[in-house]
Amino acid sequence: MIELSQQPERAVLVGLNTGDPDTDALMDELAELAETAGAQVVATVVQNLPVPDNATCIGSGKLAEITDFCKNNEIDLLIFDSELTPTQQRNIEKAAGVRTIDRTLLILDIFAQRARTGEGRIQVDLARYRYMLPRLTGQGQGLSRQGGIGMRRGAGESKLETDKRHIRRRIYALKEQLKELETRRAGQRERRRKNGMATVAIVGYTNAGKSTLMNALTDAGVLVEDMLFATLDPTARALKLPDGRTVMLVDTVGLIRKLPHHLVEAFHSTLEEAARADVILNVCDLSSPEADEHLRVTRALLEELGCGETPVLAVFNKCDRLADPAALPRDGLCISALNGAGLDRLLAAVAQALPPTRRRVRLLLPFAQGGLAAYIRKNGTVHAEEYRPEGLWLDCTVDGYDWDKWKDYVIESNSAGESIT
Repeated sequence: MIELSQQPERAVLVGLNTGDPDTDALMDELAELAETAGAQVVATVVQNLPVPDNATCIGSGKLAEITDFCKNNEIDLLIFDSELTPTQQRNIEKAAGVRTIDRTLLILDIFAQRARTGEGRIQVDLARYRYMLPRLTGQGQGLSRQGGIGMRRGAGESKLETDKRHIRRRIYALKEQLKELETRRAGQRERRRKNGMATVAIVGYTNAGKSTLMNALTDAGVLVEDMLFATLDPTARALKLPDGRTVMLVDTVGLIRKLPHHLVEAFHSTLEEAARADVILNVCDLSSPEADEHLRVTRALLEELGCGETPVLAVFNKCDRLADPAALPRDGLCISALNGAGLDRLLAAVAQALPPTRRRVRLLLPFAQGGLAAYIRKNGTVHAEEYRPEGLWLDCTVDGYDWDKWKDYVIESNSAGESIT
């Protein structure tokens, strides 16, 4: 038997600097994306122009230089940081003789590799079809079905028109499937609301340690790797807080600068989990030199989703990588999801940020209500208990939505966190 190994594609990264001070950081990020997708980055080229060239994005002179480099270095792929128009992409490929993609298609390819659940694959397929539709012209047979007898093509209908009609049908079908999933997800949210279970969403820049935090708090078993978009599909697990409340902790897809609008639209149902959450954890990699920018990107998307009224806790992860404790920020929660540092403070902050649904009460339960006592021990916090001749006396903190269960047995009552004398 002969084992065949596929060599990684040799890629050149191409950027356009129109005066953006973050160009270098964006190109570094593009290199990480390319490596995550499996490419070997051979060189990086940045062209300075006041505005993109309509025909080639970077101008004919710079394109000629890149073309010569590709011929002399066996380059397989050009990756542009800017989103290319269909015309620009065709012109570049024709001149350079090398397959050309942009940042959007690169991220779509990574998402396609990472999607595991049915919902994740539907969302990725929808984004890819929306990206492909305006780019069909001139793409050859690779993006289209075979025409001819039996394909029911209308009289005088071109192959391009047939392909576009096919993709529009696929987009419609995928959107209908997502609507069904959104309806199911909305039903789950409504059931959690009726049961009094709050939702806490983990959001943040890709590779900030969201999945590590999820695993540390809930033993969710989410894949953790040191790469961009290591996990894509959302995960939800129950989490018990120090005050006894149980919340639903939801891990959402990682964010990134210049996130393609096709993906934002396709993953709207997933991102909506953050928009509907009671508390949001904005997780940031404190060891990254771009930490402030990552926080800004996440805040901007949360505002776009309409989360302005939702409590947002800034969570600075990987604080153990900072040698100087004085460098730790004072306006957020510093943790290390990997070694567990600061998680107790994080859980306490989450409990404090949630709506005050807890009540501190003293109950006297008849001995026949042993099942109710067990329910309180499991779902609430018991501060003290003792058996008395009249029944079981409990000093406990319970959820307000369960009030009807024990209101007949209340001796004293107060709001959560306040002592009862």
